[in-house]
Amino acid sequence: MRIGILGLGRIGAFHAETLAGLDAVESLVVADPFADAARAVAERFGAQVADSPQALLAAGVDGIVVAAATDAHPGLILAGVEAGVPVFCEKPVARTMREGLEVLKAVRGGGVPVQIGYNRRFDAGFAAARAAVRAGELGTLHTVRCTTLDPAPPPAAYVAASGGIFRDCSVHDFDVLRWVTGREVAEVYAVGGNRGAVHIEAAGDADTTAAVLTLDDGTLAVVSNSRHNGRGYDVRMELHGFRDSLAVGLDDKLPLRSAEPGATFPSGAPHDFFMDRFADAYRAELAAFTEIVAGARPSPCTVEDALEAGWIAEACTLSLHEHRPVTPAEVRRA
Repeated sequence: MRIGILGLGRIGAFHAETLAGLDAVESLVVADPFADAARAVAERFGAQVADSPQALLAAGVDGIVVAAATDAHPGLILAGVEAGVPVFCEKPVARTMREGLEVLKAVRGGGVPVQIGYNRRFDAGFAAARAAVRAGELGTLHTVRCTTLDPAPPPAAYVAASGGIFRDCSVHDFDVLRWVTGREVAEVYAVGGNRGAVHIEAAGDADTTAAVLTLDDGTLAVVSNSRHNGRGYDVRMELHGFRDSLAVGLDDKLPLRSAEPGATFPSGAPHDFFMDRFADAYRAELAAFTEIVAGARPSPCTVEDALEAGWIAEACTLSLHEHRPVTPAEVRRA
């Protein structure tokens, strides 16, 4: 099949490399407002260069991967859907929930599949945790802990366009929490502060946060995030039930050291970047997209799925600013 890639920055170029290595992909067509970026990827992977999204869609592509800036996501998703071409789009669907809802209205019932890029759904550890929960191996859940800690803050330009730490970073935890547990979030209470990134504080954002989420069956979830984790990139989940407990991310590359005398775990070099931690998940995610393009499976992460995680992020953002519990239902009505 022939896949188009729109946007060839860091993640777009990474996706080009992944797609070029998939057996199902015969050729690539690439487009980026910066011609040098498009040419560099084209030369590396033998791709055709298109000078616009419209030209790329007219080049006979079977599916498109949207890795452009967030502001471009709605228009590119809709362009693909209107052309009858399956779309993979990196999260988020749009900068605001209002725009995201407009995209949902436009694509719902249209028959053209759209997959939003929440890669943790394709990580082997998270998938195993989901299977264990669904099989009842842990018994009744009472506590879930989710962690995403970045090794260093993103640059000021990225922060300014990110929508805030809950919408940009924590939203991955919110999505995988829903996916693994099969539950919805009933209420959130979020706190946060700034521990050293001046440009994040200047943008009105927090660089370190914690949120307590009450799920619709009474399970408590704690989501902890920070832009500062000098030891590396730390993504984990713990699930505690009446019968058993399970953890995702406890491998030898865990960026944590033990204070216990004689402890040797973890012994490997710590994960230092999300592309390192989730390389296999990204490959599985795009392999799934090729199956969608081939008509062999439905979207594993729809626009509606992505918006559900977005509502939780909106609730946490409001809770942080107003210092009170907030329900996702409240922000949906706003």
